[in-house]
Amino acid sequence: MSLVWSCNEWDPLEEVIVGNPAGARYPTPDPSTRLAEFPDRPLAEIPQGPFPNQVIEETEEDLDAFVSVLEQAGAKVRRPLTWPHEASFSTTSWQAQGYYNYCPRDVLLVVGDQVIETPNVIRSRSLEVFSYRDLLLEYSASGARWYSAPKPMLLDSLFEFERERPVPRDDEPAFDAANVLRLGRDLLYLVSGTGNERGGVWLQSMLGDGFNIHFLKDVYYGSHIDSTFAALRPGLMLCNPARINEDTLPPFLREWEVIYSPPMENTQRFDDDYLSRSIGSKWIDMNIFSISPEVVVVDSDQHELIRVLERHRLDVVPLKLRHSRLLGGGFHCVTLDVRRSGRLESYFSGSSSTSTVAGDQGS
Repeated sequence: MSLVWSCNEWDPLEEVIVGNPAGARYPTPDPSTRLAEFPDRPLAEIPQGPFPNQVIEETEEDLDAFVSVLEQAGAKVRRPLTWPHEASFSTTSWQAQGYYNYCPRDVLLVVGDQVIETPNVIRSRSLEVFSYRDLLLEYSASGARWYSAPKPMLLDSLFEFERERPVPRDDEPAFDAANVLRLGRDLLYLVSGTGNERGGVWLQSMLGDGFNIHFLKDVYYGSHIDSTFAALRPGLMLCNPARINEDTLPPFLREWEVIYSPPMENTQRFDDDYLSRSIGSKWIDMNIFSISPEVVVVDSDQHELIRVLERHRLDVVPLKLRHSRLLGGGFHCVTLDVRRSGRLESYFSGSSSTSTVAGDQGS
């Protein structure tokens, strides 16, 4: 029986991969990193080099606490190998160093019993999935279907973006797994700095008619979808009010109850220098992870958000990732739920694989 089975963001968790921050460094300052992480800066002003040792050590402590909670909830926790991200690698067109293994959510997409290596946009991530190779071999041997998207060339021309619309050109499929929110047979796909429309078209063709890809376009360009939406259980969605409103909410989600996050708290703990080196947005602490439809892990500083969730009958486990903003990853980012109990279902009526919603750019 396949060890891989996860169809949505909320079913009871049985097995999960949690990231490994060892050896983490900023991605090489090149056109791909600029578009995906720092589109408002010239290359010369993009931070580079390894993250400080204190950041790595404190992140390891925080992840250990998170792992303990997951294991106490009955989940099996796996970790990726430590990879030599400082080593250089190249193609015939470019050279880069690595990034990190902190966010398994970005490089692998699980849909049912399928695990898909995605065509990541940042060049520094091109070898990152090898950190998971032993796990992927084990999952494949158990019966999981293991695919890799077409390997992108990531030429400079892919990253020639419009200033008002920083999205990779549609020269080839390119997207991060974290551009995708899984809602059973319906998947919401964010077109942004880490995913072009052609990537979503490829994903639809690969998954086939049993799934519906809904494109979220011209709403938010800054990287991934999981600080914009959090699917809590069937019929309940948490949204970022700086990006989503009645006009930008995808039509198929209007069948659900939508709640909006209050403003993030304790953002003053960061000084200007820290923020100038940070990859995540001010909304990173809305990035929550569901252990089950009843239990969610939430940043411990977000007291009002916790109260909102508790009013909707959710049990909250408050934890802290002290450097979620610097590293660009909250609790959903640093996990890949490999197995959840439950069935593959459709939660919406009349959904279409060509659905698109457009709106104004978020902050």
